[in-house]
Amino acid sequence: MKALAARLAPKFVQSTAERVANAVRSEVADGRLTPGMRLREPVLVDALRVSRNTLREALSQLITERLLIREPNRGVSVRVPDTEDVRDLYRARLVIEPASLLAGGQAIDRTGGDPTLRETLVHPLREAVTEGKNAVARGDWPGLSDANQHFHGAIAAMAGSARINEYMSLLLAEMRLVFHHVGSLREFHEPYVEQNAAIVRLAEAGEFRPAAEQLTSYLEKTMQHVLDAYSRL
Repeated sequence: MKALAARLAPKFVQSTAERVANAVRSEVADGRLTPGMRLREPVLVDALRVSRNTLREALSQLITERLLIREPNRGVSVRVPDTEDVRDLYRARLVIEPASLLAGGQAIDRTGGDPTLRETLVHPLREAVTEGKNAVARGDWPGLSDANQHFHGAIAAMAGSARINEYMSLLLAEMRLVFHHVGSLREFHEPYVEQNAAIVRLAEAGEFRPAAEQLTSYLEKTMQHVLDAYSRL
């Protein structure tokens, strides 16, 4: 058994390449790496104190995740999403988010409406709405964008699936790249603060199906809003 434990233990230790990929992915997800920005390998190797091979392994992972792109004679840069990317991102979100909201409601129903579980699932949504309202009050539009990302991540988390959470984090990182092309963050995100709050009110009342229907309509309208912004580029 000790030999088995010794063989298995390294599989649960995150590799250096994974840590580097996580660090770069976070820079994209937080909006600090913007579409088209070149990533210079010598600079990253020095800053991250890793080997060139480790860095390339990490960058290859992020290329697979569609966050970066490698081009001949130009190296690696942050990917610039196009209109088909926008449509595909929203196709995925339209499957995941309303279903996750319904899954949360079904989990509550299976417990006979347990108020503790309801609060556990709804509280992160409420917190994200409060975060958004506070950002508006401060005039902090990047903060409002962050709050909106947190809201949608919390919706996906209602499914109770680690795999969905992981995939949703990748979708939201790609969405951050998309948001660089929508113009004013205030004009884009501020109208959704109240829509997020309306979804929370429905969830608090146990009205998860109407909440999911409202979310579906919201995402469809948002996709068109983004595509309209892209058409003006």
